[in-house]
Amino acid sequence: MSPWDQQREAAKRSALNALKRARRSAEKAGVSLSDWEGEFLASVGERIREHGRAFADPEKGAPGQPLSAMQGRKLKEITAKAKGEKPARRKRPPASSRS
Repeated sequence: MSPWDQQREAAKRSALNALKRARRSAEKAGVSLSDWEGEFLASVGERIREHGRAFADPEKGAPGQPLSAMQGRKLKEITAKAKGEKPARRKRPPASSRS
């Protein structure tokens, strides 16, 4: 196996483990995930197992990564919810600095 393939497989395993941890921590904490969140975890995991990544458009994520940027953000939000933390809010720059 080439180093590139080894790195891709490691990223795939890491993403699958993160999905499993999010679901397990929610169950352990007694936090009920919404239908959408449960379906998201299941479908993303299935696509990673089947295709090696969960998104088709290469512009939506880094090469060799199994999750797109937005899928990674949603996974972090679900994990935070399972831990009982408040969801992190994105901070926008002040209106004067935006153009």
